[in-house]
Amino acid sequence: MDILTRASEGIKTCVSCGNLDECSPCAYCMDPKRDKEVLCVVEDIADLWALEGAGCYKGVYYVLGGTLSALDGRGPEELGIDKVLDRLLSSNFKEVILALNPTLEGQTTSHYLTDRIRSLPELEKIKLSHLACGIPLGGELDYLDRGTLMAALEERKTF
Repeated sequence: MDILTRASEGIKTCVSCGNLDECSPCAYCMDPKRDKEVLCVVEDIADLWALEGAGCYKGVYYVLGGTLSALDGRGPEELGIDKVLDRLLSSNFKEVILALNPTLEGQTTSHYLTDRIRSLPELEKIKLSHLACGIPLGGELDYLDRGTLMAALEERKTF
């Protein structure tokens, strides 16, 4: 039990992105090799770690800590949406990637964030993007649900 207590005391929440690390700002925010012009907004720390584990993203992050949910009593204040906007206004981001899960709550949160960002004239030049949805690599059409097939058709690309 003593080891767990000491470990939890050494973990801090990053003041910039919300990641958990031994220091704040965290190692990702302090890494000079990261692209500080691209911000990836994720629902939770597990999503950040999944992207890092894939090794394909080299920008910085913002962890919301959940999604908007009227049923669960989570509104913009609980997620710190204003903090995201403040970070965008005080930095030189060229792109914001909304990497939220393709659930009803994730899409609602993405739309809300998009509306808030687009409502600020100072941020009108920022490119907003989201992760593609659809068929996973190695997936077979006859095993996919209707929603995944619909998303794949909507997100199709020229061959």
